[in-house]
Parts: sequence; structure tokens; C-alpha cells
Amino acid sequence: MKAILNRLINHETISKEEARTVLVNISKGAYNNSQIAAFLTVYMMRNVTLEELEGFRDALLDLCIQVDLDNDETIDLCGTGGDGKDTFNISTLASFVTAGAGVPVVKHGNYGVSSRCGSSNVMEHLGIQFSNDEDFLKRCLDKAGVCILHAPLFHPAMKNVAPIRRELAVKTFFNMLGPMVNPAFPKNQVVGVFNLELARVYGYLYQNTDKKYAIVHALDGYDEVSLTGETKVISNTHESMISPEDFGLTPLKPEQITGGNDVAGSAAIFMNILEGKGSKEQSDVVCANAALALATAKGIPVREAFQTAKDALASGKALESLKKLQQLSR
Repeated sequence: MKAILNRLINHETISKEEARTVLVNISKGAYNNSQIAAFLTVYMMRNVTLEELEGFRDALLDLCIQVDLDNDETIDLCGTGGDGKDTFNISTLASFVTAGAGVPVVKHGNYGVSSRCGSSNVMEHLGIQFSNDEDFLKRCLDKAGVCILHAPLFHPAMKNVAPIRRELAVKTFFNMLGPMVNPAFPKNQVVGVFNLELARVYGYLYQNTDKKYAIVHALDGYDEVSLTGETKVISNTHESMISPEDFGLTPLKPEQITGGNDVAGSAAIFMNILEGKGSKEQSDVVCANAALALATAKGIPVREAFQTAKDALASGKALESLKKLQQLSR
């Protein structure tokens, strides 16, 4: 590690294979906490290269506990986090709306590191059981249309990094990796990223897969379709810009989509929206993100997908999906 750190401090980059080896060695406990923290800090001060990120990704996929859910129709809606916007749990809510609309969701997530409340925080608060048991996850997918893949249960290799990330409490390159290392290997994916350069890197990496995908970055900084302005979308078929007008909406204000002050507050917002008690703006931003997932998985126009998402929320099907998951967790 000392040699690697010296090179990185001298503004050099490392190869794909070297990046992969570092992460494997971290998983084996080969480095001390100070070395790991120093390694993470380098990537807070400069951008990760395409080769480095690919090496990190390959290591995590090789080391993860894979699950075969025997379903080729699944989709994951996952953001990198780290956008500093403190929104409520939009992609997690959109996951239940997507499931309510009939597209099965394998939601990969974790506790919040640089945010107040990650998807796992709110799911845990609402009584969802975390498990890496294939039979349980298949049952969730079959009965509720969604299963929750809590990242630490599938990536035990990262146990040496987790406490350091918590202590640093800022985004690291592990934020960038999260969406790329879903242990169920879904064929469809909507990925939100915190800057345009990372969207490009993701685009290069994803174009070499067999996924149907949409990589999104709102130009005002959000790692999701925020409806506060235009959003860049890079998919397996084309690149485009999506604006609120494409959903038949006018732009939202940032304060209309901010989250709770803590996990309990975030969970309250979460339930209000699913129960139809959220504001129109909250519901619209959730349905816009679900619409992109439905459009990606089904190949339908985003305006049509938006109406399908709104129907799934208004009819209570999204809430029913959560309730079934809660029942299965008891």
C-alpha cells in the first residue's frame, strides 16, 4: 500500500488490475485503518479514472455473495448519493411505485453515510427484514414485487471499510460503486449519479454490459430526476435531456423535495407519500423517477410511464407492495 499511496500522492493513477488488487487486499484486512483512510482521501481530492473504477467494481463483484432470483425482468433504482441535496428517499419510494406498476424491483441499498437517511435506514425503521437468503428474497419478489438487498449482507469484504466511511462521513468512491455492484445482477437499472463526469464514466462501463439502463444526473446537481430543471439521461440506446415539461409538469423548487431531519422524519414523509398524503410535488418527483424505470424496463414513452406510475401510487398498489414486504418481514 505504501508504494501505491506514494504514486497516488504524486498525482499518478493506478491500473485496473492494481485497483482490483487493492480492494481485494482491503477485504483481507491487509491494510490498517490509516492506510485505508489515506487511500479513500486521495479520491476525494481527484476524480477516479475509468480504469480505476472498473477495477474497484470488478473486485466487489468477484467478492460479493451473489443471489440468483430466477427473474430476468427485475430492475434496480439506485443513486450514488453524495449530491448533498438532502432530499427525501426518492429512489426508494420510486421502487415501490415501480413494483406497484408491475415491474419487479431488486433494490440495492445501504445506510446513509454522507446523507441523514439512506434507503436501509428508512426500510429498517419501517420494519423491513434484511436477509441474504435466496428463498426469502424470492418470496418477497413474488409476493410484494420488491426485495431489499442490504449491501453489507452481500459485500462482507467491505466490513473493514464501513467504520472508516462512517467516521469520515463524506462521499467516497464507494458511493460511486454502490449502484454497480447489485448482487442480483438485474437486467434493468436506473442509476442516479452526483455529477456529469461520473455519468459519462458510468455510460462507458455500462455500454459493455447486456443491461437496459438509464444513467441520470440533474444538471443542478441531483443524483435523480429532481424536476427542478433539466436532467441528463444516458441510456443503452441514446442520450437525451428530460425536463419537467416532458412529464406535463412545471419545474419544482428545491425546498419542495427536501427530506426529514432524521430517520423518523424521513420515514414519516415516506409513508405520507405512499398513503396519498404527500404534496403534489413530492408525489410527482417520485412518479417521475418511477416513470423512468418503467420506460427503461418496458420500452414505453416516459409520458405514458409517468401516468402508469401515478396510477400505481394513487390506487394504493405501491403502498400494498410495502405492506406485503412488512408482513413477510415479521
